[in-house]
Amino acid sequence: MKYIILIGDGMGDYPIPELGGKTPLEAADTPHMDKLARRGELGLARTIPPGMEPGSDIANLAIMGYDPAKYHTGRAPLEAAALGVALAPNEVAFRCNLVTIRAEQSGLYMEDYAAGHISSEDARELIKALEAELGADGRHFYPGVSYRHLLVWDQGDAGWKTYPPHDLTGQEVGRLFQHEGPAAPLWDLIKASWRVLQTNDLNMWRRMEGKKPANSIWLWGQGKAPQLPTLKERFGLSGAVISAVDLIRGIGLYAGLTPIKVPGATGYLDTNYEGKVNAALEALKDKDFVFIHVEAPDEAGHKGELQLKLQAIEDFDRRVVGPLLEGLNGLGDHRVLVMCDHLTPISVKTHTPEPVPFVLYDSRMQGDCDRQYSEAAAQSSGLILEQGADLLPRLLQVG
Repeated sequence: MKYIILIGDGMGDYPIPELGGKTPLEAADTPHMDKLARRGELGLARTIPPGMEPGSDIANLAIMGYDPAKYHTGRAPLEAAALGVALAPNEVAFRCNLVTIRAEQSGLYMEDYAAGHISSEDARELIKALEAELGADGRHFYPGVSYRHLLVWDQGDAGWKTYPPHDLTGQEVGRLFQHEGPAAPLWDLIKASWRVLQTNDLNMWRRMEGKKPANSIWLWGQGKAPQLPTLKERFGLSGAVISAVDLIRGIGLYAGLTPIKVPGATGYLDTNYEGKVNAALEALKDKDFVFIHVEAPDEAGHKGELQLKLQAIEDFDRRVVGPLLEGLNGLGDHRVLVMCDHLTPISVKTHTPEPVPFVLYDSRMQGDCDRQYSEAAAQSSGLILEQGADLLPRLLQVG
């Protein structure tokens, strides 16, 4: 038996007036996910435990079978694992976004949490400059993918109050720099990055080319290294994780999965969908389990771009779900879980904590229900899993 989890990050949404009151999932052309919904088990799962932040770190920990209330210590330590950075007991890892901040008379505004989705090559040059200028006194910067990078700081505090930059798009953020409490060193470091980045030749070139400059870092999602039992230890499961995002690969590494880097996987709409599918099918020839993550719908949701989100959902269905199902037919019996990790509604441009729709399909069982894969159809099924961490045992039919 082969087991597959397919995550369309942030696909879930609210009804949208421009779509006649439909959600993007309901309006998008998704024949492959709808086919699974007709033939499989459809329901809702609460991937964000009550009282916890609706982040991809928490949601994907749950989907991979770990109770976030027990195992979550922060987002950045998971990303550190993906970058091969081992954290000492006294070190705290921070997610380090490259962002675009706009100065106006009324204050400082978060113009773009992703600095125009800066390329990894450009970003690497800027992170190198930051390390040369600010990488001292127990601080070190590590390059990641696109705008997503890492700071490790032995004087950092996992308890400092920080703010995900994608929650602040278009908002005045200068007020946060007036912080005089325990987290003042963090805001001082962010301000210190301005001198390094704003005068960097690469950013000057980006401005000339009409691109958004990466003129500030933004630190958040911090924590110390977690302790997770592997899926091999828990379920005897060997497998691989495929994602452009360090966070997901890091969770996979802690779970004992083999990370597979696919050339051209970007975490955006231009990602190499076909490469991910081919890598998954190849891995399944000698592994039991593959976890495939696609970031594009989430990025479109954060931008508040309806057409981009519809495109991302349709691309996920047409270029990932469909080809993977076809390829699985040559690998024997299989069980497939398709879902989003959380909602990223267009109207709010950030994550929300509602239960998410999932469909679990078993190639040995052919149901026939007249329904599609959507939030409303999942709600109507009457099935809700209050613990997202129960999804993996359900997929594996254990426990």
